[in-house]
Amino acid sequence: MKNLAKQISIYFSILVLLVANSPLATAQIVEKNLKKHISYLSSDKMKGRGTGSKEVSKAADYIEKHFKKYNLAPKGEQGFRQTFTAKVRRVIVQDSIRQADNVIGFLDNQAPYTIVIGAHYDHLGTGHQGSSKDSLGVGKIHNGADDNSSGVAGLLELARIYATNDVVEPFNFLFIGFGAEELGLVGSRYFTEHPTIPLESIQWMLNMDMIGRYNPDNGLAIIGYGTSSKFPAIFEGITSDIRFNLSKDGNGGSDQTSFYKKNIPVLFFHTGGHDDYHKPTDDEDKINYPAMISILELEKKVLDNSMKQDKMDFQWTN
Repeated sequence: MKNLAKQISIYFSILVLLVANSPLATAQIVEKNLKKHISYLSSDKMKGRGTGSKEVSKAADYIEKHFKKYNLAPKGEQGFRQTFTAKVRRVIVQDSIRQADNVIGFLDNQAPYTIVIGAHYDHLGTGHQGSSKDSLGVGKIHNGADDNSSGVAGLLELARIYATNDVVEPFNFLFIGFGAEELGLVGSRYFTEHPTIPLESIQWMLNMDMIGRYNPDNGLAIIGYGTSSKFPAIFEGITSDIRFNLSKDGNGGSDQTSFYKKNIPVLFFHTGGHDDYHKPTDDEDKINYPAMISILELEKKVLDNSMKQDKMDFQWTN
């Protein structure tokens, strides 16, 4: 009887390992991964990830570490990095010119076209670079759990899924952590002016900025629906357990705007403003993880449907 119990235990352990490493398992959004990423990036030790700080450099290292873990190819200008300078303009500071980096990883499926997935990883630091919405917030750490540790967590989780699903997709993927977004979309604009892949090879761009504070009264905003005539077909039949609203305009206060201005179809996923926006109170314990999982599952449906399309056209929306 002891031997039988031992054999059953061994078989069960093998089954658990097989399930955990199966394509089905790797294709699922994992909450503990999202929590790990957001908890690290928005911890007090990261001091708000202000552009030019050693902490924002650590955030870039963290993204690069995971891109390497998922065996993405470096697609920056020096390895995974694309370095540029950004200027603080909203306030007067001595160190107004600061170095920043885009962190870029490529999933090469030997396809002619590429889907870009992006999220910015910088935030306001301790409020000295401007943009704090707290009149007494300068000098306090702005952790930016929602803005935009949530988007980076989504970026890394989608990178993990598509890089480890044992499927050769009909499109390549370019995953980008943008720097200096809070100083005026500087990183994404720099990339589109100095692309590391031909812009004409980009199928479309998905941007995540603040996807962690879903409010069912407002729903999830998906901005850019009108930037290609193919999006209605892509969204046809897609359902979700969260409410989402489609908006046609390609412009908006985040990094997809830089791609839209280069005639590239875009979608921007955003759960909307809240009382903690650009304040020291934007902390990890307020993140709605179940809703984040639903948002990323919705994004994956959109991504998968988009790969059934031929090269997408572009449409101006204003």
